[in-house]
Amino acid sequence: MHRYSIRLICLLLLAGLYQSTCLAQIDSLYIAPFEQKFSIQASVSNKFLSLSQEYDAKSMRNFSLLPNTPVNIGLGFSWKNLSMSGSYGFQFLRDKTKGRTRSFDFQYHYYARKFVIDLFLQNYRGYNKVYEDDDETHIRASDVQMTQYGAHGMYVFNNRKFSYKAAYNLSEKQIKSAGGFLLGGSIFQSRIRSDSTLVLRHNKNQQDNFQFGVNGGYGYTWVIKKHYFISGSMTVGVNIGADRIDKFGKQRLEVYPTLFPRGSAGYHADSWSIGVSALANRVVVQMSDESSTMLNSGTFQLTFVKRFNTHPKILNKLPKNIIK
Repeated sequence: MHRYSIRLICLLLLAGLYQSTCLAQIDSLYIAPFEQKFSIQASVSNKFLSLSQEYDAKSMRNFSLLPNTPVNIGLGFSWKNLSMSGSYGFQFLRDKTKGRTRSFDFQYHYYARKFVIDLFLQNYRGYNKVYEDDDETHIRASDVQMTQYGAHGMYVFNNRKFSYKAAYNLSEKQIKSAGGFLLGGSIFQSRIRSDSTLVLRHNKNQQDNFQFGVNGGYGYTWVIKKHYFISGSMTVGVNIGADRIDKFGKQRLEVYPTLFPRGSAGYHADSWSIGVSALANRVVVQMSDESSTMLNSGTFQLTFVKRFNTHPKILNKLPKNIIK
């Protein structure tokens, strides 16, 4: 697991190096940069890792395992090509009427000109069991623990006219509606543990799953009255997998569908922007004639960005090759 996490981080660093050294051209009739070089951001977000169990038999009730985690408050800044941000979930910003979920959730969603990369490093323990036909009843499932490490990446076609950065980073402006096809792949390692709440494969209390594959889709941003925007994209794919990576070639490989929708909406002014965004990655980890088990992970976020013509003088002391 640790070696896998290191590889994901290295992938992120290589992507950042590629983006900083390659200046992609844009069509100025569709995308416009902001004049200000320095900005501060404030955000309110909620991250999640949940499970859905769907049964084919009518006698069985579909249900979901939902976490109860606090809302995250985030702050950050950007200057030229440099950006830093962080967030923290305060415990008083969660629903105290439900059991507490202990979690570690590192998600990084990197929107470059030509590429989008999503990283997930998640570990959750303690859930609420909610049946599909009864949203009012929450049954505590403190024995359930879920871990997921994964990466999802895609190449953005028509990137000279269609900007993910404008819709999700709010770091530039989409001034004319445009869209583009998407092509990429994903890789995920997950583990589910349960003593009594879940019936896992082979009647064990732990189920592992490793899978990878390809996906494709389409994204589009609608620009309304120059300043408002609505953006959405969807990728679907097919992964192949086994219990663990060392089981490839030793056991029957399974085929799993994947689904990754995301959307945003907001407003761009000359010196500030506000936007709301959501993304939800669904990975199927078990399929049989009787049921399907899916892991769902993602983020809901509200972001406000204020831009300035001046910047703190301490930033001038940073190495020029980082910020140029």
